[in-house]
Amino acid sequence: MVIKVALLVVFFAVMIGIGIYTRKHATNVDGFVLGSRSAGPWITAFAYGTSYFSAVVFVGYAGQFGWKFGIASTWIGLGNAVIGSYLAWLILGRRTRVMTQAIDAKTMPDFFGKRFDSNALRVAASLITFVFLIPYTASVYNGLSRLFGMAFDIPYDVCILVMAVLTGLYVILGGYMATAINDFVQGIIMLFGISAVIVSVLKGQGGFFAALTKLAAAEPAAGEHLPVMAKGVFNSFFGPDPVNLVGVVILTSLGTWGLPQMVGKFYAIKSEKNIRTGTIVSTIFAVIVAGGCYFLGGFGRLFTNILPVNENGTIVGGYDIIIPQMLSTLSDALLGVVIVLVLSASMSTLSSLVLTSSSTLTIDFLGSTCMKKMDEKKKVLLMRVFIVVFVAISVIIAFNKDKIPNIAQLMGYSWGALAGAFLAPFMYGLYSKKITRASVWVSFILSIVITVTNMMFGYIKSPINAGAFTMIASLIVVPIVSIITPKLSDEFTDGIFACFKRKVEVQAAKAISDDPAVEASVKPVEVKHSPRKSNGSKKKKKK
Repeated sequence: MVIKVALLVVFFAVMIGIGIYTRKHATNVDGFVLGSRSAGPWITAFAYGTSYFSAVVFVGYAGQFGWKFGIASTWIGLGNAVIGSYLAWLILGRRTRVMTQAIDAKTMPDFFGKRFDSNALRVAASLITFVFLIPYTASVYNGLSRLFGMAFDIPYDVCILVMAVLTGLYVILGGYMATAINDFVQGIIMLFGISAVIVSVLKGQGGFFAALTKLAAAEPAAGEHLPVMAKGVFNSFFGPDPVNLVGVVILTSLGTWGLPQMVGKFYAIKSEKNIRTGTIVSTIFAVIVAGGCYFLGGFGRLFTNILPVNENGTIVGGYDIIIPQMLSTLSDALLGVVIVLVLSASMSTLSSLVLTSSSTLTIDFLGSTCMKKMDEKKKVLLMRVFIVVFVAISVIIAFNKDKIPNIAQLMGYSWGALAGAFLAPFMYGLYSKKITRASVWVSFILSIVITVTNMMFGYIKSPINAGAFTMIASLIVVPIVSIITPKLSDEFTDGIFACFKRKVEVQAAKAISDDPAVEASVKPVEVKHSPRKSNGSKKKKKK
């Protein structure tokens, strides 16, 4: 207990110290939200990775899907690395950085408003962001508190309150740079921690090959309903349920492309070198952390002797207790490392979520509706106030753990709604001039309707599959609607996309200048608003 408490005290002291140190970066909106676009490659890459993986993955997803799919759940982590990290940086990183600086967009809703010349889109996107980040935040608190309760025998509600206060404190102090630097420190802890845990757990089962042999002998319970019920299926290449496995890979990997707290990391990239380095670092980070978490979870069925399992194969207490029970077999010293590991993963994600939510509500909702004339200091102050509000709402939801779904379901609802609404119009909007304002509205409405109605009626049994479906549907629908709806004016879209033709060493579409003086000289483009056509206007005759 002394070791565990000492590690936590040091960890909290470092976090708050970084928050105090980075206060100088949080004096204006650009500094508070984006760190003045000056984050280095390693900090940006670690901020991306640590925001990606939290107690939701380590406790909720690794436990549930490791139990359901066995060792095949490792594919989820590898999908996160290749699709969610490598391809996300490769396809979105550079163009996001160039266009958002050119149109002076600080958040994802801000991007939609300026890219598609619609303040209504900006307001709608800000509301979607605020509402659907709350269940994700509650799921992080839930996962973290379960592990703390196991390790310290501290009441669940006390754990949530302590985590909420500490997270809010250092984000309020230092804004983006506080979260980014803390993410770097926390990322290093995660890399070493997950490696140590895997080695220790497998050693306790007699080693890697002995653990695989034991897993091959595991059979599905009589009451479980899996497509494949054969002996040894949990040791197989694709596991007992490959279709649902693909759904989880899509949601947890492709979903990051449309999450405001993830894409926002690309806004703050400093130079072209950062993109190259960040792509490699974030991918390796994801392979180790995500691959390691799901790989570890795949051995969950080896611990049925300490897990309360009913005759029908249902775990008493839900899937969220699997990983904490597995870790309870570790030594006190290593358990202390695990606590700091999960704490690092969770608080980095929480800080990113609360910063994204507060900045969106301040800049995009209030700043574009009833408080358009706020100065910089008032905006920063208001963002700090909304950090407190957002944390408070999330904590209240997390308190009612008996009335809310498990961690995986909460995250499925959140990611499904956000990524389903934003992924397609954001990605297509970076590459194509032909994407229309109407197609963005259709994507927003379609995603929210599917998510909310499925929460109410459950016509798609798995929230994970429902989230994956909304993303795929949006990717198909947006181009189709753009073909049949009015385009933005050529003058407007040409002005937006002119940023990619700016010469650096090559066009900015292919590389960002490494020279700070060149980047500092970039001014937001001035474009004329797209003309609004009245319903009665006649189309010009073609020559």
